[in-house]
Amino acid sequence: MEEKYIKHRYEPILPSKDEWPVVKLARERKDFVKKVSEKAQRRILHQTANIPEILKEELETTLYREKLRVKQNPWVVDPDDDAEFWGKVKASLLHISQENKLSDAQRMKEYREILESITTRYAEEIASNFKHQHYKFIRSVVTFGFARLLNAARVKGFKSIFSNQYSLQDKIQITGETDQLRDLATKGTIVMVPTHFSNLDSILIGWIISVLGLPPFIYGAGLNLFNISIFAYFMDALGAYKVDRRKKNLVYLETLKTYSKEAIQFGCHSLFFPGGTRSRSGMIESKLKLGLLSTAIEAQRNNYQHGHDDLHGKVFIVPVTINYHFVLEAPSLIRDYLSITGQERYYKENDEFSTSYKISKFLIKFFTKGSDISVSVGKAMDVLGNFVNENGESIDQHGRVINPKHYFMSNGEVNIDPQREEEYTQMLGKRIVEEFHRINRVFSSHLVAFTAFEMIQAKNSKLDLFDLIRLPEEEISIDYQEFKAACQRVYDEIMRLREQGKIKIAPHMKQGMDEIIAHGLDNVGMYHAKRPLIRNKEGKIVTEDMSLLYFYHNRLHGYGLEKLF
Repeated sequence: MEEKYIKHRYEPILPSKDEWPVVKLARERKDFVKKVSEKAQRRILHQTANIPEILKEELETTLYREKLRVKQNPWVVDPDDDAEFWGKVKASLLHISQENKLSDAQRMKEYREILESITTRYAEEIASNFKHQHYKFIRSVVTFGFARLLNAARVKGFKSIFSNQYSLQDKIQITGETDQLRDLATKGTIVMVPTHFSNLDSILIGWIISVLGLPPFIYGAGLNLFNISIFAYFMDALGAYKVDRRKKNLVYLETLKTYSKEAIQFGCHSLFFPGGTRSRSGMIESKLKLGLLSTAIEAQRNNYQHGHDDLHGKVFIVPVTINYHFVLEAPSLIRDYLSITGQERYYKENDEFSTSYKISKFLIKFFTKGSDISVSVGKAMDVLGNFVNENGESIDQHGRVINPKHYFMSNGEVNIDPQREEEYTQMLGKRIVEEFHRINRVFSSHLVAFTAFEMIQAKNSKLDLFDLIRLPEEEISIDYQEFKAACQRVYDEIMRLREQGKIKIAPHMKQGMDEIIAHGLDNVGMYHAKRPLIRNKEGKIVTEDMSLLYFYHNRLHGYGLEKLF
């Protein structure tokens, strides 16, 4: 079946902006933050069995890790009073430990007061600051600014920046189940789960949501984005809630999960990256962070418990893949990956693009070159990983309509069963990964990078990955005709997988092989100082950076294409 992509802007979905759950949540922000804090406290007290010594241990662990973070890994976005706050927590814990006359009940009361102060601080930090007028302004800025940069590329001359000849949708192709997504957004609550390769993903998805005419989503965005002033402004305006990956303590993680669960129950369409962070390897995520994903399952069970059995109480999971020819941060991401994987065998250098100036420079370069992006929207699922039909009803693997509520029941009632929900979360994560691979769209850059790296690896079969990465670039070259034949083999297998519904291809992949290769070489890693793959003056295929070639090669990992070499 021929894949289509949208070429027009959809009409916005009703209800009006004043009735959007995200707007209601913003109006009730203060009460919502208090509610999150209180429910997080209850979760933590339950996990510590309401025993003073166990709670004390968790509070001390939180304090230790937070003081370490403040000292060793501070960020610009961190509150100015961080050190002061944690100093007070330390003093309070010390005071309790020195009061020998306190009963267990009194001791517990004081520990709970400390816990309340921490969860309140975390909930306030996490909570979004959505303002509709800012959202509307940013949406128009993104559309106007990006489209004008695109016009400057397509139509030479300064005046072209102000032309309307080309739209952003000429560059960014939106494919897949867009009609179903729009329809379900009026029936229940959407949780969108995209792949994550670049810091640009959040803004890009925000634009996609706008183009599809969907109500605004709340975002789970990495707090590190708020270090960069241009991103901080965009993300605040888009209603992002903040996820700080430095904080690994139980108190923070439970507060974050509570915020996500409560927001979904509130009816807010939500977006978070289930991989947890950008893919360091360039591979499509195969192991997801299940913490936030589990909140969708909890929210669904809670809705059932409160009698919300109709579609308005249903939570829909929508996987999305983002496809680029190149990723701005690829050099530092792959160095991180190789450093973690190879440990002492590989040493990284830090040249992360981390300033507004560098990001702005990248955007200008990016939109004045002819590189495409595609965003593929997958089929919606319920929280158990079953696809849903046009009416939002869950369909099992035999095509029968089923009621997911029954999977949350025991003895005729919906009940809480953490072990059962943990299994459901694992199942859902697996189904999302499957859908990521199914809707992934092969670009010419993916094809040429995969083929070249596999050919180099096959010719150096005795070397492991880290020795292969260290091969001098001047010793690596591939005959063009040999390369073309190998690309054709990979292409043929991709087309076979496509016929089976296991992968998608971009429109430019329907040209002749010489044209596909030329397109791939022009686009792969086009912005990097060292290109992962080029054709030299002698017509040979060569690389200027083996680690980058490995990064872009990895996009086609997981399809069994390696067997062709």
